[in-house]
Amino acid sequence: MKPQTIRAWYLVHKWTSLVCTAFLLMLCVTGLPLIFHEEIDKALGEGVKVEAIPDQSQMKTLDELIALALEKRPGEVPLFMSFDEDRPATNVTTGPRPDAPESQMKLQTLDRRTGEHLGFINEEGVMAVILRLHVDMFAGLPGMLFLGFMGLLFFASVVSGVVVYGPFMRKLAFGTVRTGRSTRLKWLDYHNLLGIVTLAWVSVVGLTGVINTLSTPIIQLWQIGQLAEMTAPYKDQPPPQPGKMASVHQAVETVKAAAPGMRVQFIAFPGGFFSSKHHYAVFLQGDTPLTKKLLTPGLVDAKTGELTAMRSMPWYAQALLLSQPLHFGDYGGLPLKILWAILDVLTIIVLGSGVYLWLGRRRAPVEQRLAELQSGGTVLARIAPAE
Repeated sequence: MKPQTIRAWYLVHKWTSLVCTAFLLMLCVTGLPLIFHEEIDKALGEGVKVEAIPDQSQMKTLDELIALALEKRPGEVPLFMSFDEDRPATNVTTGPRPDAPESQMKLQTLDRRTGEHLGFINEEGVMAVILRLHVDMFAGLPGMLFLGFMGLLFFASVVSGVVVYGPFMRKLAFGTVRTGRSTRLKWLDYHNLLGIVTLAWVSVVGLTGVINTLSTPIIQLWQIGQLAEMTAPYKDQPPPQPGKMASVHQAVETVKAAAPGMRVQFIAFPGGFFSSKHHYAVFLQGDTPLTKKLLTPGLVDAKTGELTAMRSMPWYAQALLLSQPLHFGDYGGLPLKILWAILDVLTIIVLGSGVYLWLGRRRAPVEQRLAELQSGGTVLARIAPAE
């Protein structure tokens, strides 16, 4: 590469790294416990416990479960219902009104066999606080979009780092760490080596993280696009009155009959973020590792109980659904979580060593840094005493 090209890529790597590193360190540190959030919740006693049993033939209807949940939250309305895959538990989210913000929602779990109230999900526990910090830094959508921008800078930093360091690291055997030279040269080798080792992982996790920060705009795009098309005939009709709506249990059975072999993941009630003012939105998932992550909504007229539309979500919504489990590595069991955690720790070392290398040479002219790169660090070794 020409010197001007190398200089341009180096400056891209330097400044994108400096701008995003502090936030990426925060995301890596908070992301580490989130990988094991289920295990940590159980250890802290914050998870809801319900034993799985082979015989699940005797179940409460969904209407009965809703009534029981509302007894715990009088004056509220149901917003969502979701179902655990490996245990007979149903989660019911309620709020003061159908369009209540997330801060006013309350989530509780009931035993579907008996209707027993198993407790409210702790939204102020340790893991909930870590999750909020990781997702939006307690700043809502602006915080999410800001972190998404930091993710894009990080990806630019990764790409420019490969362009700048790759050609000159060919002068060393792969895995070489010159521990006999200066401390700075040793950490330069560690930084480059671990950066290459984690390259694919940080690219995937970084880009899926960027997609996740766009979840609200993506769902809004789905609402004004596909969902609006599916509910267009109801645009000028008055919404059904509370207490005069069709059975949600029967609505679910109607959707399941129209899509045999699929499983209900969650239900959105009329007036909420994932539905219209006139419909139950029953979201179905497949039965394979891949199709479990992809959702197909079936819309049921909340007044008549009739299925009015069913359509797979568009590609941009499916991309979001696939990126969420991939980002946290929670689709392959404990072994994959452990691998994700190891790669997360290695990324923290890469970020920390990058800061160390910059602090040690921040006053050096760009030409001197480029000479160091072109020599694979040998110029540094000659002019810098052992630290």
